[in-house]
Amino acid sequence: MLQTDRLSQPSTLETRPNAAGRGPGLKIAQVTATFPPYQAGTGNVCFYNARELARRGHQVEVFTAALAAAPATEELEGFKVHRLKPLLRVGNAPLLPQLLTELRGFDLIHLHYPFISGSEVTALAALLHCIPLVVTYHNDLIYSGTLRDGFFRLENWLGRHSVLYRAKRLLFVSQGHARTSNQSQVYFKRQSECRILPNGVDTRQFSPMAGRAEWREKLGLPLEGQVICFVGGLDPAHHYKGLSVLLAALGREELQTAFLVVVGDGSLKEQYRQEARRLGLAERVRFCGKVANQDLAPYYGLSDVTAMPSLVAESFGLVAVESLACGIPVVASDGPGVRSILEAGRDLLLVEPGKPVELAKALATLLNDKPLRQALARQGRQKVQDYYDWGTIGGQLEQIYFEALGVSA
Repeated sequence: MLQTDRLSQPSTLETRPNAAGRGPGLKIAQVTATFPPYQAGTGNVCFYNARELARRGHQVEVFTAALAAAPATEELEGFKVHRLKPLLRVGNAPLLPQLLTELRGFDLIHLHYPFISGSEVTALAALLHCIPLVVTYHNDLIYSGTLRDGFFRLENWLGRHSVLYRAKRLLFVSQGHARTSNQSQVYFKRQSECRILPNGVDTRQFSPMAGRAEWREKLGLPLEGQVICFVGGLDPAHHYKGLSVLLAALGREELQTAFLVVVGDGSLKEQYRQEARRLGLAERVRFCGKVANQDLAPYYGLSDVTAMPSLVAESFGLVAVESLACGIPVVASDGPGVRSILEAGRDLLLVEPGKPVELAKALATLLNDKPLRQALARQGRQKVQDYYDWGTIGGQLEQIYFEALGVSA
């Protein structure tokens, strides 16, 4: 049985048994700006956090913004999703004042950050209702040299002082990102309240597959050809994913016979299509559109290598971990986040960001060296199974919640 010294709703803990048999379950709110069916890393992480916590006997409810063609409320794998109508919305920044009342009565609130405007509302709700707040800092707001940067700087300052400094526990997805992010000063000032909780992958869903020939045939790809996979949003919010750099690399002599499979959708897709045509690559690039996370594994599996050519340092590198779980090696842009979870030369190859020549050479090295591909895939798959399976991550997150509540199992 858990012993508690500060819980907003202690009576609920006494009556909600934990399915794992370790004590009472918690009533947990997860708050995120984006959530499936919108495909983005933060929303997917929130989904798996909620699923694993529900499997461990907790009552979990997700709060996010309304999305066209998605129901206002639904049950997903043991937890409930509430999609709230924004008062105002700019891109992926919905204003949801309803959170102030919707978050009442929970034992703990877990915010997935950044969530422009929503972060401050969530933190205020936690304060008003005396509920412990846990925050996962997923990634920096990416500056783009536009007027938007001034707003991002203001949001960084507001988030730092009204949210990150007030969180009971602040989670970073990698040690490297904790030390180098735009909010690293919070990490260094609050190390005793900070934890490293990596993103994860469902290693049963993402696993080496049979049937590669069938999937290649569906996409009109040669059965024995060299295929590169890219997974990422094709919208302004994900402009930094580096698809233009990858297209430039594909046009080089080293990759003149390789094909590229692009998984993702967004308002910039036609711009990338035109870019491929200008480079004479239209016949070698397949734009596959949006693919639900549960259907993503075959796109990795039909490929020989996955490219993650981000223009800025990734906080974690979920695409790399998913690909390795499927037994497909990776070439990724170098950065402290990726370096702290995977070992260059052992789990994957790293290249300098924004360099098409270097990217092309690294991809060609893997495409032309099957033993090296197999070694990286084998070692990478083993590391993912050991450290980044969602079942493991769920247990770690549960313990962090107990810490934040001041309780012990």
